[in-house]
Parts: sequence; C-alpha cells; structure tokens
Amino acid sequence: MSPSMSPSRSNVSSSAVSPRRWPASPLAAAARAFDLLICGPDPLTFDARGLPVLPQRILPLDELRDLLTADSTPKPVRDLVWRDLVPRARRDGPTWVVAAVGIAMPGLRMKAGLLTRRWHGDTADLDAELITGFVERLKTINLDARRICGRLIDAGVRAVKKSRLAEEEASAVHVDTAWSRTPSGPWDHPDWVLTRAVAAAVIDPEEHLLIGETRLDEIPLSVVAAKLGISPTLAASWRGKAERRLAAAIASGELDWETLHTCSAAVDAARRKAHRAQALAASVATSTRPAGTPPVRERIPVAA
Repeated sequence: MSPSMSPSRSNVSSSAVSPRRWPASPLAAAARAFDLLICGPDPLTFDARGLPVLPQRILPLDELRDLLTADSTPKPVRDLVWRDLVPRARRDGPTWVVAAVGIAMPGLRMKAGLLTRRWHGDTADLDAELITGFVERLKTINLDARRICGRLIDAGVRAVKKSRLAEEEASAVHVDTAWSRTPSGPWDHPDWVLTRAVAAAVIDPEEHLLIGETRLDEIPLSVVAAKLGISPTLAASWRGKAERRLAAAIASGELDWETLHTCSAAVDAARRKAHRAQALAASVATSTRPAGTPPVRERIPVAA
C-alpha cells in the first residue's frame, strides 16, 4: 500500500467520483470538490512527519481534517498545519484553495447553520459568501497570528453578515413619518456603519479604508498606509481622529437614518461574488487533476 494512503482509502465509495450532477449548494459543491481530491489511488496528501502530536507519516487530507477538529489536538499544532496550508493555497492555486476549504468544512458548516436561521432568502447565496470571504482572507491573513482557521472562518461570517444586511437595506422602506423599524445601533454590521458614515460625510473613503482594513480585517497599519501613500504615523493620526468623529456620530444618532443609495449595486456585487465562488468549486473536478497529471506527493515544509 502506498504510504500516502490510509487503510480506509480502499473503501472510498464510488459515488465520490461518479459523474452525477454537480451539487447546487456551494458548500456541498466545495465538499464534493474536496472529495475528488482525496479519493482514488492517488489522493492529495500532507506530510505530518516532524509535527508534534500528529501521526508521523504522510496523511490523506480527510484524515488530517479529522485530526485538526479533534479535541485532543492542541491549538498550537493546528496553527502549525495552517501555516503550511495557507502558503500552499496562495502559491499553488485552486487545488490547495479547495483543500483548505475542505479541511475547514466542519467549522464552515456549523457557521452556515447558525447564519441561515430565520433567513427566508436564498441560503445558497449566503453559503457562497461564506466561502468567498474565507478564500479572500486566505490572501492576507497574518500567519503569525493564533487561531488561523478560526480567523478565516470569521472572515467568511463577516462576508455573510454584510451580504444579509445589503439585502435587508435594499428592501427597507425609509419614510419621514412614524414607522416601526428594527433598531440599527449596535445591530448594524460594522462595514455598513462605516459606509453610512461616508455617506453622511462623517469620514472620508480613505478613513473608511483605514478603519475597515486595520480594525475589521486585521491588516497591519503599515500595509494600509502604503496603499494610501502616507506614513504609518500619519495613518495612525488620521485613523484616530476619524474614529473619534465616528464614535460621536453614532452616539448622537446621526447615522441612524442615513439612506444608502448603493444598496442594489451592493446586492448585485454580492451575487456576482457568490456565483464566482460556486464556479470555483465546480471547476475543480476538471481543472485540478487533469488526465495524465502526476499525483501531488510533495512534502510541505514544516514551519519553523
């Protein structure tokens, strides 16, 4: 038996590679794409030799996923694995992006179940936003941080909440007379609070970028300052002043009734992102393992 295969590999159900219709649900499509990577005689593998606690051998990715979700696996070990998975996803394209999504699937499914409660719209759109937010965060997440997988999933959750709020804002009726309205205040998603603040001229788009990327997406201030072409010291000063104006505007209620005229465009953009996420998962079956391509058995370097 190949060292990259566990004994259970010989019992893989033939349905995992059957030519049945591709799942319509984005999460199910991503899960099936992951199945295609781990089934058959040459599954995608991860070299766990040298990592503490984990079995000292080459692991199929489904076994690695199960180990990472086990309570007995210490959190620092999980982060060590993700510090190898994230660079591989950045460098090697769709195959390892789908692998990362598949390994995080238990957490993604749990969050999806919570996020779609009492939601009467299309849950497939929300699931696709969850995957898209996760994949986008793969590009920028700080590998020195703790809870790498948790932070990636959190980014997906924020994308879903932003998409939900966009649809709710687009369908909301704003009138000048007395009207029953769900309180906004602390229930508004932070991204939309910032967007309202720009619309009300409380902050400008550059300050929106500074606060959103450094506070919500946890991107280093120096990186965002470079985008704006200013020094980190000046960026910190701008951000501090903008945050004080923003806090005062929220406390005074100035942003409560600021109407956004870009909601329908935001919803359209969210749907386009959802379709792109679903198309990414659906394309994996043909784009990641073309006929005649040697199996991937490279050892992933262990992070120092």
